[in-house]
Amino acid sequence: ILEEKFVLDTLAGCIEYKSLFDVVVNAFFVRDGRYCLISELICYLATFQLEELGLQHFSRIVKSLDTAKMQKFLRFFFNALYLNTWIKDEWSQFYDSLYVKENWIDPLLRWQPKVQQLIEQLTDKLSNHTTTVKTSTVTQPKEFNLTVPRPRAIPIPLPIPVLEKRPPVPPSTYKPPKEKKQLEEIKTKNRRKAEVSVLCSCSSLSFLLNCFFCNVPFSQIDNIPIKLNAAAILREGALYQRKMEQELKRIENLLQGAGDPSEFLEWQKQMRGKDLEEQLAEIECRRLQGKLSHEEAVLAHQNVIQENKKKEHDKLMNQYAEKRLQEQKEMREMVEQVVEGHKNAKQAKIKLQKYKQQIVQEVCEENRELLRQALEEEEEKLRKRYELIQQIRAIESLPSIRHKFVDLTETGGHGLICEMSIVELRERLALLREAQKAAEEEKRDQIIHEKQAKEQLLLDKLDQISLFRAELGRAAALKSVFKHVLDACLLLRYQRWLLRVQFMLLIYHPVLNLSYRRQQFSLVPALICFCC
Repeated sequence: ILEEKFVLDTLAGCIEYKSLFDVVVNAFFVRDGRYCLISELICYLATFQLEELGLQHFSRIVKSLDTAKMQKFLRFFFNALYLNTWIKDEWSQFYDSLYVKENWIDPLLRWQPKVQQLIEQLTDKLSNHTTTVKTSTVTQPKEFNLTVPRPRAIPIPLPIPVLEKRPPVPPSTYKPPKEKKQLEEIKTKNRRKAEVSVLCSCSSLSFLLNCFFCNVPFSQIDNIPIKLNAAAILREGALYQRKMEQELKRIENLLQGAGDPSEFLEWQKQMRGKDLEEQLAEIECRRLQGKLSHEEAVLAHQNVIQENKKKEHDKLMNQYAEKRLQEQKEMREMVEQVVEGHKNAKQAKIKLQKYKQQIVQEVCEENRELLRQALEEEEEKLRKRYELIQQIRAIESLPSIRHKFVDLTETGGHGLICEMSIVELRERLALLREAQKAAEEEKRDQIIHEKQAKEQLLLDKLDQISLFRAELGRAAALKSVFKHVLDACLLLRYQRWLLRVQFMLLIYHPVLNLSYRRQQFSLVPALICFCC
């Protein structure tokens, strides 16, 4: 039991004073050793339990651990210079400096000579400690008993392969292909056929003139059936209506003396271009100004940040100095309060005892008052419950009327303005049903009339669209006929000029091939007739 109590007390002490031991142990680890919880245990035993254990038990515990580590740690911890300087200062940050000196530092200094003897014993033990090295037998290598390989046979050389004789380069490589020559011949034949076909192309002119002067119905061109819905019909009707209004407006403006707006539109386009260029230049100027102002703002912001950093640094230094002064002042006041508290401890205990007795008396009186109030409330609830039960029993003892007669012509008698009997309610419901039915019939008739009007409107729009389409088709057909006639006339004039040139070349050019001239001379009578 004593050993268990000692272990629990030691563990609790190590946990409670861990902040103190961390100072010493961390410094020791930085200087001489590696991290190990045994050092904190030895530190706690040397500081708090050395008086109770005695040097003999303490020496047993130390010698049971690693000798080298314990010798280094005890020499470091029981150094008088370290105890009087930085260990004392670091511990004074957690506890009162006077308390640290009297209760912890002075006992350690008193035990320092005896612990020094223990350190010397550990040093002698380390110096006399010899390690026995176990010698091992050296392995002697032996040669492998390998079979001697047979000599390899010399391989028969392979015959050298003879390359086949390559075929010579074909003569067609340095000659033009036959296809090119055939293409040239086909091209010349096609050109001659085209020159001959020019003479027969004038027959298309007579066909176009017949189509124009024989009243061919133009509505056959745009007679493809297309199924249109209501939206498409209304959209197309609105488009033709808008075109017709624009045309009427243009004619009206021309009748009133309005000129061609092309010059004004060109001037307006130029002015808008100039305005756009000015706006772009102004936007670029603003962009550059904004960029400059942004850079200036960045520089100013950086200067302000530097000034603020300087001010903040000065402010923090002042605050730190004030905080240190305030902490020193609070430490002095705390020391004085602790000293005064030690002096007036007995008086404080007496006052505390009286205060506790007074609080107990007040709590007892409050409990009695609360119990009394709770009893009174419970009695009042029981009394009201008893009265309610008596009333219910009195009501149940009265005879009840099982059959109730209802008059449908009487009101409920609730005192409301809108009260009515069941008969009146039924009559009003019947009137409301009739009115609703009449409204539905009227709405149905209105919907039918609107639908018929919409269908008639769509039919009118379809008639109008068909009329517009017929006129537009006729105009397009006339335009295409005039264009074809003009193209045919121009082609005819060009063909006549070309035939005259060819005729002159055939007569007056002396270098042409005789066979080609004979072939062309066979066409001379036709050329003379066509040119005439």
